Amino acid sequence: MASLPPAAPSGVQHTASGSALPPAQTPTRAGSKRRRFASLRTVVALILREMSTRYGRTPGGYIWAVLEPLAAILFLSLGFSLIIRTPSLGTSFLLFYATGYLPFDLYMQVSNACARALGFSKPLLKYPAVTWLDAILARFILNSLTNIFVMLLLLTGILMVIDSRTVLDMPPVIEAVALSMLLALGVGTLNCVLMGLYPLWSVTWGILTRPLFLASGIFFLYDDLPPLGQDILWYNPLMHITGLMRTGFYPSYTAAYVNITYVTLVSLVLLFLGLVLMGRYHRDILNR
Repeated sequence: MASLPPAAPSGVQHTASGSALPPAQTPTRAGSKRRRFASLRTVVALILREMSTRYGRTPGGYIWAVLEPLAAILFLSLGFSLIIRTPSLGTSFLLFYATGYLPFDLYMQVSNACARALGFSKPLLKYPAVTWLDAILARFILNSLTNIFVMLLLLTGILMVIDSRTVLDMPPVIEAVALSMLLALGVGTLNCVLMGLYPLWSVTWGILTRPLFLASGIFFLYDDLPPLGQDILWYNPLMHITGLMRTGFYPSYTAAYVNITYVTLVSLVLLFLGLVLMGRYHRDILNR
């Protein structure tokens, strides 16, 4: 009677000829850590690339990142000081318009950068090591940090120049900056898909959002609007962000209309839609 071959160890499979196959490899923690580390290195490399191409090749470099918002605030302050005697809050036009313009500018800069992330890094996205998520995260991190630095620099300088005894309440300021970044990431990610699939969306979005500069509470307070204006502009998330920002610089201002939950939900819904659509259509966008 022929003897049976010894039983294969657990996890070993046999081919039709009877030869054993090695057990299937399962992902290890070390492999996951290596992938995460590789992704982190990719994001850092993309950040350094954009820093060198965007700021390293222009005369002045990062100085322009400070001068542009500073010039906007100075022109706003000078122009409105010729029309009205005092701003809606406090006595300094510089501080009032800076607390409205800077969080708005943070949103605009970061959302526009994220929306054009694939186009900016398209040649590099042909490599397997670089993903669309790396490209968006790199632009989000770099532009957020740049605008936060500019914001700190300008607000500190303004408080020193106007010799104000402003008592800062940092939690609302931090919340306003964080909400502006989250909203910018959500809008930018969704627009990155729409602009990639429909090139005309870039022009359309620019036209649709042009009134935001006038409708986000930079020049006025929500409380000074008529009831109809309040009912309409309440749905603008940027109105909540500028109001929250000003509560950190003006202790007497309450901004009871601000709803952090509403802004967070809008941002997360937009971000979720953007991530889902980007995961589905990023190859179609890159192959165009």
